[in-house]
Amino acid sequence: MPIDKKIRVLVAKPGLDGHDRGAKVIARALRDAGMEVIYTGLRQTPEMVVNAAVQEDVDVIGLSILSGAHNAIVPRVMELLKQHGVDDVLVMVGGIIPDQDVDGLKAKGVNAVFQPGTPLDDIVRFIRENVKPRGVAA
Repeated sequence: MPIDKKIRVLVAKPGLDGHDRGAKVIARALRDAGMEVIYTGLRQTPEMVVNAAVQEDVDVIGLSILSGAHNAIVPRVMELLKQHGVDDVLVMVGGIIPDQDVDGLKAKGVNAVFQPGTPLDDIVRFIRENVKPRGVAA
């Protein structure tokens, strides 16, 4: 990624979960780390998340899910990204994700799963180390 281009991150709260404190903490930490953050707000559909990601030309999508609906929402987001030809975006999921579901989410194309208690610096570091330069094939 060129040094003069800020990493663009979409932070989204898909599903019916109305708790967004964690998403706001993450958004703030990423902004403080020099990233450009677009926060979609609560109760986003997978379609709304993907449309926002495409329109905003983001480098990273961070999905915050506390409702337990991750096994329904995440596969739909990944399917829609594929339909839109978006294959160069880093996808991360955070929230209440049981250990037994992590491998399944990664098999669907999620790059990282961050559970409660993950240090914010670890998330920032992961993004910086794994964002793909735009327009370069993986």
